[in-house]
Amino acid sequence: MSSRSSNPGGASSVRRRALLGTAVLAVLVALAGLAAYLTRDGRGPTKPSATQATSASPSASAVSPSGSPSPSARPAALPVPPDTHDPIVFGKAAATALWSYDTRAYSQAELLASLHGWLTNESEYADPDSVDAVVPSPVLWKNMAANGQFATATVNEGHFPDAFTQALQADPGTITQAYVYAVTVSGKQSIAWRGSPAGGAENRVTTLAVQCRPDHSCALAGVMPSVAP
Repeated sequence: MSSRSSNPGGASSVRRRALLGTAVLAVLVALAGLAAYLTRDGRGPTKPSATQATSASPSASAVSPSGSPSPSARPAALPVPPDTHDPIVFGKAAATALWSYDTRAYSQAELLASLHGWLTNESEYADPDSVDAVVPSPVLWKNMAANGQFATATVNEGHFPDAFTQALQADPGTITQAYVYAVTVSGKQSIAWRGSPAGGAENRVTTLAVQCRPDHSCALAGVMPSVAP
């Protein structure tokens, strides 16, 4: 995927990423290894392939007993963020949304608009580019739609990375600037398309930046380009 910094809005995107990184680094300042990717040095996540593309909200009925989604399953609705103040609960829901999609039910643009609705309305911390990077491009989406491709996701667990927890315990007050939490989620993405009843599945893991202010429901700040254990 080409760098957004070459576009007219690239400078503001870089600033947003820097502020997002700073918010999390307020908690992780002593952790050089984790800080390296939270500072958002311009490297974005790899654009997913046709069999790894991510995004929408799955339904349990869309998954067969074998773990792969059934090609005859009912088209999925666009993902809606949960109303919660728990960053791990929100992070798990966000990962499910990012790992699922249904080309039979909506367009790529509609999915992007829906996922942008998960982002915090505090523009200095929201990183929509990081969300865009894990959604199939319009060209790829068109090819996937021609085959009726869709994916569902199952989340196994979500947790605060060890380094994040240790830093937060050492200085609890550092979170109060932006209330941005690092949340690592693991699970499985199952993909199916017309003519492939068996489909395919792969394990997934991601680290998300989730903002949960005391007086607001949680919102997504961004998708980190590397995973924090």
